[in-house]
Amino acid sequence: MAGIFEMVDRMFAGVVPVADFLWDFPTNYAWYSGIPVLGQFSLAILLLLGGSFYFTFKFNFVQLKEFKTGLKLLTAKTKAKVGTTQLAAFLISMAGRVGAGNIVGVTGAVTIGGPGAIFWMWISAFAGMATSFGEATLAQIYKEKKGDEYVGGFTFYIQKIWKNKAWVGGGMCILYLLYNMLSIPVHTFHVFTAASSIANEVTGRVTQVSEPLYYIIAIAIVVIIAVITFGGIKSVVRFSDKAVPVMAALYIAVIALLIILNLNKVPAFVVAVFAGAFKPSAVFGGAFGVAMAQGLKRGLLSNEAGMGTATQASSIADANHPCEQGFVQAIGVFVDTIVICSLTGFVITAGTIWENPALDWDTLKLDKIGTFLTSVKELVPGTAMDTAVLIFVAVAFGLFAFTTLLCDLTYAEIAANKISTSKGFIGFVRVLGAFFFVPLGTITVLAGLQLDNLWYVSDLINVVLVFINIPTLLMARNIILNAYKHYKCSGGRRFVSSEIGIETDVWR
Repeated sequence: MAGIFEMVDRMFAGVVPVADFLWDFPTNYAWYSGIPVLGQFSLAILLLLGGSFYFTFKFNFVQLKEFKTGLKLLTAKTKAKVGTTQLAAFLISMAGRVGAGNIVGVTGAVTIGGPGAIFWMWISAFAGMATSFGEATLAQIYKEKKGDEYVGGFTFYIQKIWKNKAWVGGGMCILYLLYNMLSIPVHTFHVFTAASSIANEVTGRVTQVSEPLYYIIAIAIVVIIAVITFGGIKSVVRFSDKAVPVMAALYIAVIALLIILNLNKVPAFVVAVFAGAFKPSAVFGGAFGVAMAQGLKRGLLSNEAGMGTATQASSIADANHPCEQGFVQAIGVFVDTIVICSLTGFVITAGTIWENPALDWDTLKLDKIGTFLTSVKELVPGTAMDTAVLIFVAVAFGLFAFTTLLCDLTYAEIAANKISTSKGFIGFVRVLGAFFFVPLGTITVLAGLQLDNLWYVSDLINVVLVFINIPTLLMARNIILNAYKHYKCSGGRRFVSSEIGIETDVWR
């Protein structure tokens, strides 16, 4: 078994340098990396960041002006005639946004760039809210009706914007399905990590992958995922409605408890964030550009604004106007980054484990989960509470990973409708995800292996999607702006696409 997995891993070894090159370009050239501050930012990050600030000004700070509107839409008691409610679509998008990266990624950003990275994370999130508004609005404009559901997303609107070429939509869909399916084993791995952490805390020892517990976990993951996935989009909606608020509330409650127990450290945290944003400590490299780059990058990659990967959720909502879902999805970026990621940042910063002489900081910081859990322990005053808090954190982390895993499968199904809406094809996509890629993730854990090279394929496709999605949004900027003007001028009445000079399948 190990030999087969190693062979598969070697097959994709050639992808690693390509993915690294594209994500790092042109920082991998000395002439560019030597430029102060700017040399820390790759083209992909500059596209995401530049696009976010451009849309912020283009749409006249829509993320500020319509924040209250988005909250009203989320709290309104409505029923969907077709598709889902706006709240349900929002919760599905949060299932995808709030993932393991909210802990692993933020921990990495702080350990590399220092607490100041959190400040720049906030900046990228604020600007990214405008991008999220734009892509969610565009997804709504070009959504399509399928029975009693809506389908759409960036694979649909990219085809429309690029002169409605069928091969463009089909090609983007294939790329996205590859990206999504190859991400599934990663999230499965994180579910296992959380489960093993819980087992270790409960038993007081390090459990081994050869123990029966791991096989039980593997079977449970496959069965539960299959049951929910084969129930279709509405089955996932029902699960997300219940699971997402619970996982978010659980994590916020646990970290809020840690904040209450460490109120004396809050002022130092605030000072560390703002001071470190412009003058990082030497223990984190001491370079201003590193803190900025890490914070901006983490914010962009965590909330997915501009990457197009959350637009499937935007398209399935039954809205009165496309901009409504844009307002709602902008709030998703706020909750994901400025709320949840900031809580993680507090734990790492307030824990200050780099000042503990009993710990080998240079080694520990390489283990992101280990760094986070060690920081949690530093903030818990007694051993009795120690175990309980760590278990709750592990449960939240596991839910983050599980809902992201489920969300990937659902997004894949929504996107697959661009190729074919037949029951047979959609069933094939479900089988492929639930009975091949999910088990692939479980088997690699049970075999004690990680298919790092296979997952690099996902990274490669991800950066390609960025290079396509941001230029598409720029091309469609006037369509989005005209839709927003229509919303403002009409007082939010029912949208008709011909009134802004375009024809769509739904908004007639």
